[in-house]
Parts: sequence; structure tokens; C-alpha cells
Amino acid sequence: MLIGIPRQISPELMKVLMEMGHSDEIVLADGNFPAASHAQRLIRADGHGIPELLDAILQLFPLDPYVDKPAALMQVVPGDTVETPIWGTYGQIIQDRTDFSAPFEEVERFAFYERAKKAYAVIATGESALYANLILKKGVIKE
Repeated sequence: MLIGIPRQISPELMKVLMEMGHSDEIVLADGNFPAASHAQRLIRADGHGIPELLDAILQLFPLDPYVDKPAALMQVVPGDTVETPIWGTYGQIIQDRTDFSAPFEEVERFAFYERAKKAYAVIATGESALYANLILKKGVIKE
């Protein structure tokens, strides 16, 4: 164990976060996402929800300041009546941990899948909320 590393960050996840460079993307996938078939690198985090992982990751991971929207959500399929209160939770966590107050773009479902296939890694979580998938674009450390 190390001091200052959130307990949700496994050694495998820490390695991946450190390997990533500016503009690389990582997917935080909910329990319904086809993570294994879409991931170049798959990290299992089945016992965690996305909000707790997002908060832990953002303690270590800068979001890209050179794009308008460094986070992407899977857009609700037209006609689907699912509500997405988890998006507000994500927004609050990102606002608390970064300088972004409106960081999200909404990506159509199949375009999201294609983008996920190109992401540096996919974290498969135990998140049960629908449309809870999230992509983060890594920024730079200026210190």
C-alpha cells in the first residue's frame, strides 16, 4: 500500500493511468457495457461503482484543458425513457476535482462503442445505472 493513493485504484489501474499520454482516452464502463469485446486493455473493477472510481481517478488524472469537452457520455437512445441522474453526480465530481463546470459531450450509442474500441483502456465496473458509461480524455501535468 502507498500513502495518498485512493483504495479504488488497483495496481493495474495505476499502471494504465501512468502509461497514458496527453489526449489518450479511458472508458469507465457500466455493468451492461460490452467491455471485454471492446477493450484494447481491460481493467476489472467489478466491485466498484463509477462515481467512486471517477472521484479516485480524478485525484491523479488531469482532464484535457485543450478541448471544450474532456468527458463523453453515451447518449440516451431516442425514444428510451431512461432517466440519467448519475450524470449530475459525475458533473459534481468533475466540478469538485477540476476547473470544468460543463465537461460533457453526448455521443450516440454506436459512435460511443467505436470510440471505446480506440480508447487506451476500458474499466469494467459493477455500476448498475443505465447509460452510466463515461469516457475521459487525459490532459497534461504542467508542474
